[in-house]
Parts: sequence; structure tokens; C-alpha cells
Amino acid sequence: FYPVAITTEEQGKRGLTKYQRNRRTTVLELIRWTMSVEQGGVLLKILLCIFLVFRINTTMRRYYRLTAVCLGLLCVILLAAITVLWVKFNNLTVQRDQLQTSYTNLTIERDQLQTSYTSLTIERDQLQTSYTSLTIERDQLQTSYTSLTTERDQLQTSYTSLTTERDQLQTNNDNMKNEMGQLQKEMETLQKKLSELEQKQRSFYYISTEKKSWTESRKDCKERGADLVIINSREEQEFISKAFGSSEAWIGLTDTEEEGVWKWVDNSRLTTVFWWTGEPNDHGGNEDCAITGYKGAGSERLSTWADYPCDHPVVGICEKRI
Repeated sequence: FYPVAITTEEQGKRGLTKYQRNRRTTVLELIRWTMSVEQGGVLLKILLCIFLVFRINTTMRRYYRLTAVCLGLLCVILLAAITVLWVKFNNLTVQRDQLQTSYTNLTIERDQLQTSYTSLTIERDQLQTSYTSLTIERDQLQTSYTSLTTERDQLQTSYTSLTTERDQLQTNNDNMKNEMGQLQKEMETLQKKLSELEQKQRSFYYISTEKKSWTESRKDCKERGADLVIINSREEQEFISKAFGSSEAWIGLTDTEEEGVWKWVDNSRLTTVFWWTGEPNDHGGNEDCAITGYKGAGSERLSTWADYPCDHPVVGICEKRI
């Protein structure tokens, strides 16, 4: 926007004086020097240019007036631009500081969250381990509970069985007590009858409680110092019928030595008989021993005799003579 060099023809046309030319040359050189200065800011260069332009003589000013105005406007625009840029720079700096602060806060928060996440992960793993242990313990307890339930059921069954057995034993015990009471009464009755018999005759009678063969019953009597009963009179048969009832029992009568020849255990022959009708009949060919209490003889309350196999199990009546 300013002339760099002025030729001689231009100087003549303009009618400049030598002084004016020298002065203008000096100003132009100053302007060139000012523009070539590398140090300093743009504003300094602009001010120097304005200063040098106004130092031109009045003849040069009219050519550079427009240039000065443009330079002034340019300076104003530059100042406004610089101001705006400075304000924006300050705003950006503030925003940058705010962003830096936010970044720092977010970093701190991220680290805290990371720490919390790590702690929660560790706690989760611990809880998972605890859960696994509790699950195993629960399964073990469930197994123990099942075993105890099974054992309880077995014990309950055993208890029920034992209770039933106890009740049965209690019932049997009560029955046995009743039987014992009855036997005691019967024994007392028998003892009373024996006492009466002792007063009438000199023999003791005893009826066994176990059913045995004729031979074993006689052996049992002998062990007691007696023998199977020998009946020689109707009175004695009536007494036995009355004392021992209609129970079938061995008496000391047999024909084992000779069939049809009945003898008592003391080898005495049979004199008084109380056979039932049709007896003895030796049924099957092996009835060689006699029992009493077979059946009633008509309307009379008297037990009768019959021949039985000697191995037939019935009780025996023992007689001990004094």
C-alpha cells in the first residue's frame, strides 16, 4: 500500500524539490526498516508506520490519507479481533480448567468406583464361597435329617411292636395270674380233699399236669415215691371220679405181658372193673394200657375205663400208700 521506489520521471512530473525528495526517501527507508524489523509486535509496526506516514510533508499526505484511514481501520479491527480472541482465550482457559477439574474429579470417582468394584468382587467371591459351604452343610444336614427320620421311624415301629408285645405279655401275665389263682384254689381244694382222704384211708393221690405216655407217667410217679393208681373198690373209683373229674388219666393197669390178661402195677389181678361198654377192645392191636375218665356210665356219675395205646399222651394219677 505504499510505493517502494520513485523514478526520475515521476519526480519531474510531480515537481518535487530535492529536499522533498531526500526527505521522502528518508521516510521510505524508515518505513522499510520498520517493516523489516523482526522483533516487536504487530502493533509496534503499525504505530511506527502511522508515525512515519504523518511525518511526510503535506504534499505526500494527500496521497496517503486514504492509506492512513485504512491502516487505522485495520488497527481497530485488529484490536477488536485481539480483544475477542483474548476473551475467547480466557473463556477457553476457564473451560479448560473446569474440564481439568471435572476430569480430575471423574478420575478420583473412577478410582473410587474401581476400588468399590474390587471390594464388591472380593465380597461377592466370599459370599459365593460361604454360599457353597452353606449348601454343602445344608445337604449334609438334609442327609442326617433323612437318616434320623428313618431311624426314628424304625424306632417308632420297634416301639409299637414292643408296646404290642408288652400288652400281650401283660395280658398273658394277667391270664397266668388268673390261672395261678384258679390253680391255687384247686390246689387248696385238693389239699382239703387229701386231708379228708387221709382221714379215711392211708393213700395219697396226685394227678400230673403234663401229658405223657403210660411208661413216662409211671416213671414220674416213681420219682415222687409213688406209682400209678390201683383201684380195688367202687368207693375208690367214686372218690377218684369226684376228685379228678372226667379228665382222662393213666391208671396202673396194663396187659403188656399177655394180651387180654390185665394186671395192676403191683402184679395183682384185676377183680373190680369199671370198663366202658365195648372196652377193652384192643383197637388196632396196640391198646395195652388203661385210662380212667373215659365216659360216664349211664346215669351214674362215675368215670369209666378204656384201653389206649401206651404211648398216647395223657396225664397220670399217682398213688402213694402210707
